Amino acid sequence: MRPADHHPVRLRRSVLSVPADNRRALAKIKDLAMDAVIFDLEDAVAPERKAEARDALVRHLSACRPDGEAIIRINVAERGFDERDLAAALAAKPDAILLPKVEEPAAIRSALDWLSKNDAPESLRLWAMIETPRGVINAPAIAEIGRSSAARLDCLVVGLNDLRKETGVADLPGRPYLSHWLMQVLLAARASGLDAIDAVFNDFRNVEALEAECRQGRDMGFDGKMLIHPAQIEAANHSFGIDESALEEARAIIQAFGLPENADKGVINLGGRMVERLHLHEAQRLAAKADTIEKRKAKS
Repeated sequence: MRPADHHPVRLRRSVLSVPADNRRALAKIKDLAMDAVIFDLEDAVAPERKAEARDALVRHLSACRPDGEAIIRINVAERGFDERDLAAALAAKPDAILLPKVEEPAAIRSALDWLSKNDAPESLRLWAMIETPRGVINAPAIAEIGRSSAARLDCLVVGLNDLRKETGVADLPGRPYLSHWLMQVLLAARASGLDAIDAVFNDFRNVEALEAECRQGRDMGFDGKMLIHPAQIEAANHSFGIDESALEEARAIIQAFGLPENADKGVINLGGRMVERLHLHEAQRLAAKADTIEKRKAKS
């Protein structure tokens, strides 16, 4: 089995982070076109407002769920992750829990143990923030956990703000001194069949620079971008969208392998090009994402 086969195919072009205690921001979500929402209990919420934010989030998600994925980012505690956040997440029933500042596989295992002891549904997934030097160095070992279908781990998210802070690397246009770390996380994710989300772009008013960084992330191979403001959604959806020629080719591959004469073949000749079943797997994922986009357009 390929490492990606047990991971659900998701559309993750635009992943908007929203403070869990910001009622106005929560109310606006239903009118936005992002693919996924991170309800943030961590950095975006002041320490004295954590309990209020947990309660507000449970109430909100019980009454109003986004069209795309709902992810809850929890806090780190003295030992492991904040169990109050984990309990609130179970009550809110998100699609995934985002674990911050993951530096080693043991952090994932700790969360898995807690979820198992508390009868979390099998459908609940885990995302991991890679945002420290140790996290980047250990990204392959962290991602490796995702090769097991029981591990829940689906996605790695790069956090460059903390990484810049801990390394002193300059925040320069084009991210020249950060690109190799981004690629290191991307490669680790892909080796284990995980999705990978590019880091936030802080200057949300600079549309031109945002678009350039989205294109860079797309060319690196990322599935989408973490966002901090609704104004960034359109650029992310466009840059990480599906190219029509690539979709046409994907559908041709699917159709060709679906012919009776190709049912048992591992490699076929498609228009003078040799196409393997690994290409079929990627074609099916691309077509599934395109179908999701079309369904959302039909709803709007």
